[in-house]
Amino acid sequence: MQNSEKSDTSLSGELKTGERVHMIGDCQRIGTVKYVGAVEGLSGLWVGVDWDNGNAKHDGSLNGIRYFQATSPKSASFVRPRNLSHGISVLDALKLRYCNHSSTKQEEDEMYVFSASSKRVSVQLVGKEKIEDKLSRFEELTTASLSYLGVNSAGCSSEISAIVSNLKVLDLTGNLLSEWKDVGAICEQLPALHTLNLTNNRMAHEVEGLPLLENIRVLVLNDIGVDWLQVEMLKQWMPTIEELYLIGNNIRAIMPTSSAFVEGFNCLRLLNLEDNSLDQWDEILKLSQLRSLEQLYLTENNLKQIFYPDNQKLQEVFNGYKSLESSHKPFHNLHCLLLGGNNIEDPASVDSLNLFPSLVDIRLTENPIADPGKGGIPRYSIIARLAKVKILNGSEVSPQERKDSEIRYVHSILSKFYDSPEEVKRLHPRFGELKSLHGIEDERPSIGATGPQKMASGLVSITLKCVGASIGEKPPVTKKLPATTTVGKLKMLCESFFKLKPMKLKLFLQEGGSPLPTLLDDEMTSLMDIGIGQDSTFLIDDES
Repeated sequence: MQNSEKSDTSLSGELKTGERVHMIGDCQRIGTVKYVGAVEGLSGLWVGVDWDNGNAKHDGSLNGIRYFQATSPKSASFVRPRNLSHGISVLDALKLRYCNHSSTKQEEDEMYVFSASSKRVSVQLVGKEKIEDKLSRFEELTTASLSYLGVNSAGCSSEISAIVSNLKVLDLTGNLLSEWKDVGAICEQLPALHTLNLTNNRMAHEVEGLPLLENIRVLVLNDIGVDWLQVEMLKQWMPTIEELYLIGNNIRAIMPTSSAFVEGFNCLRLLNLEDNSLDQWDEILKLSQLRSLEQLYLTENNLKQIFYPDNQKLQEVFNGYKSLESSHKPFHNLHCLLLGGNNIEDPASVDSLNLFPSLVDIRLTENPIADPGKGGIPRYSIIARLAKVKILNGSEVSPQERKDSEIRYVHSILSKFYDSPEEVKRLHPRFGELKSLHGIEDERPSIGATGPQKMASGLVSITLKCVGASIGEKPPVTKKLPATTTVGKLKMLCESFFKLKPMKLKLFLQEGGSPLPTLLDDEMTSLMDIGIGQDSTFLIDDES
């Protein structure tokens, strides 16, 4: 017992407030030292730790005495110094990971960056046999995954370049790094390094001690608590970044330091701001002058509206903005914009995407506007509204799907009554263009002596498929029906077509490219109202 207390006394002198530590035996149990000293009612020395995952006992106070303030009510605990590690050098981590013949499959496959859908994508798969083959040839190692090994510094940095001089990709996810100077010391000794992953390290707010790192092309800063001011500081030390990942940092605002717009980042092609707290499109406009930006990921934010800024709008949003004629056209090279999981609900936001000069890949899933069940618009309508889109919600838009969607969209508009052509143009900017393109005759409601009436619209060919378990297996049926046929009438016809006993049926419209069929629950809606095209497919289920 006395030896343990002596050990704690010795180790406590090595621990400092603000230092990053992990539990001995659990490198993923990481926290920040907030207190070192005595605790009333307990013998010996203790370390107060605020744990990253928040799974602890209190908020830094014990028995009515406050020792420190934790980030949440249950994120802190007191730990004996002997149970904590303040980490190892990157060189020691390399030896630990790659000189250990019992490396696991997880360790071998851990190096990744985040894809558009926030999934791990392997950068280089280093198999166990390859690892063991290179144990005596460290200089051949080009990719290293040192995640959750307790790395806290470069150590003897000159040895790094001598041992792993060809390292190109370095994953330091979930370590104990907190000072940018330590990151700089590591990178400076790796002249071939082009990809650096610092996910889940808690970095200092002040960006100090970094050397010029002109070779870094991919920088992953997910879940490190960074804000845009730190990003602005980093760009002067890493001027050639092509891909920047900032997922999960609770970023609320884009804060340029030298003008109304973000400048620099001349090589930046991909910017990932998924899972942050951006709720104003005006903030996103500050990125509009990034000349090389091709892909912008904004999934899982709180955006409610999108618009493409003309010169007047930019002047309104940013006082003193110089004329567009002498500046870069906003988002000129942007071809991929991911907006899933936001709160966009107005069709005008969808229509505005047409104005982006190069935009062809768009994701709108998990927004009210893309959910017909919540009053949104279906896939075919989005395709028709967006003239240039080639990939929608991760699914390719084929030429045939585009043609069918545009024709169906025009018919759906023709089936409704509007007060004036101006109203149609305001609500459906592409209607006139598409009507002319596909040579569709005017079938809009006309006003006669008996009020609004719909003109005859001919027959449409549809395919009916039974999917209900109680209905049983039946071959699909293709029929030509009047476009004025209502959903209620179609249900009755299905009983006849498939010789079904009377039952409550549900109809779904199956659309190409949509992951789920659309429920048709308004029995008074006609096929014309739905806007279906030729050869549409309906699924028939029972309500049981």
